[in-house]
Amino acid sequence: MAKKNKKDTVVFFDTTLRDGEQSPGASLTFQEKLLVAQQLAAMNVDIIEAGFPISSQGDFDSVKSIAQQVKGPVICGLCRANTKDITTCWNAIKYSKKPRIHTFIATSDLHIEKKLQKTRQQVFDMAVNAVKLAKSFCDDVEFSAEDASRSDVDYLCSIIEAVIATGATTVNIPDTVGYAIPSEFGNLIATIKQRVKNIEKAVISVHCHNDLGLGVANSLAAIENGARQIECTVNGIGERAGNAAIEEIVMAIKTKPMFYPVNYNIKTKEIYKSSKLVSNLTGITVQPNKAIVGINAFAHESGIHQDGMLKDKRTYEIMSPQDVGVPESLLVLGKHSGRHAFFKRLKDLGYNKLQPEVMEQLFEKFKLLADKKKCVFDDDINSLVEQSVSGVKEVYTIDYVNVTSGVGVIPTATIRLVKTIKNKKEIIQEAACGSGPVDAAYKAIDKITGITVDLEDYTLRAISSGEDAQGEVNVKVKYNGAKYIGKGMSTDIVEASINAYIHAVNKIVIMQFGGKK
Repeated sequence: MAKKNKKDTVVFFDTTLRDGEQSPGASLTFQEKLLVAQQLAAMNVDIIEAGFPISSQGDFDSVKSIAQQVKGPVICGLCRANTKDITTCWNAIKYSKKPRIHTFIATSDLHIEKKLQKTRQQVFDMAVNAVKLAKSFCDDVEFSAEDASRSDVDYLCSIIEAVIATGATTVNIPDTVGYAIPSEFGNLIATIKQRVKNIEKAVISVHCHNDLGLGVANSLAAIENGARQIECTVNGIGERAGNAAIEEIVMAIKTKPMFYPVNYNIKTKEIYKSSKLVSNLTGITVQPNKAIVGINAFAHESGIHQDGMLKDKRTYEIMSPQDVGVPESLLVLGKHSGRHAFFKRLKDLGYNKLQPEVMEQLFEKFKLLADKKKCVFDDDINSLVEQSVSGVKEVYTIDYVNVTSGVGVIPTATIRLVKTIKNKKEIIQEAACGSGPVDAAYKAIDKITGITVDLEDYTLRAISSGEDAQGEVNVKVKYNGAKYIGKGMSTDIVEASINAYIHAVNKIVIMQFGGKK
């Protein structure tokens, strides 16, 4: 293949921390957002959209922190086409060595008339003025025409031409509601490239949603027709049915170079680790048959398939699992395993930068888990690591649990927690009855903490195989208008449920009471 030039590089704009976090119940803590941003940088994404700074003080602080601490990628903030949004955005991202202001306004007649209640000319002027103001702050300015795929093409092209003339260096063509099909969307990109006179002065970007399950297909069609920036998220999370998944687009390009003769900068071996981190922190479980990162993506059960794999892996695998960071074979660990085997497995899974004291702590947790079950699998280890580095301070920890339940018995729970504030410990015990053992335990915890939450969702799944598999419980709770996710693990379902609830309560204590409740 001939040597490619800079124009043949597709850059990846990751919006997991902005559009992805808008998934219902996917709120992340300040520390969790920073962890995700650092992993995105390790994956070598070109641009990180760190958030929507005007939306809240918390979002502003997170974007600012990411701009200050994350090196490598462009750090971008989203803002509407008005002075306050743009100024706030700049004040958050200006600490980055490579800041970008991303401003947007809707261009479809439906949005202009019904949502914005303005005229086409007013929207046109707002778009130009927004780019002009953003350009006065930094050189790298992106403009998005929201609902572009349902916009009048003539009007859309006129706005794109005007914002480029004003200084926009990237123009984004979103399929905001996932309405387009690949041939239609590809043709739209080709039309824009052909009709906008100054289009060579800007990068054409696309942002495809997945309402019809076509986000990835539309993004690939856009690449075929000249788009050179793809906006996407890890695991495809996002509003409604989500966004185009970065892992699927990257691996489609890597696997089919004859159709997509372009360069990219993504380190594909970091894909699986990124997927697991985002899934664990958001509480949004990746479906087993999810392309590239699902637990079954490189699994083979059929005897025919296994026979083919033993003879030549290419018979049933079109890509190597190692290419995306999935270990080829499963190393099974148990209670007789020592430090050497455990530490080697950590490194095999990509955790090669953990501090020695953290590795020792993980080993102790591993030994406790191994005493409860016969085999410890990769998913068990991943969960141990993510739980250890989540960044949530443990104000309340479990000291004692006794739960009584059965047929003809009123479920009762006695809980004793240790409350730690500034190294001062206090032991508090309460008991409560409930409709079941978990409900009783939760009510006892409410008595201890003085925080009564609304439990909106409770999910339980096995995170590894076998009859002694660990159970992972994810809870979503609401307190004072805000939603929080808690996660807990144990071979005992009730214990896992209590761990998850306390994890969520600790988030509330830190985020709403500054750790002093």
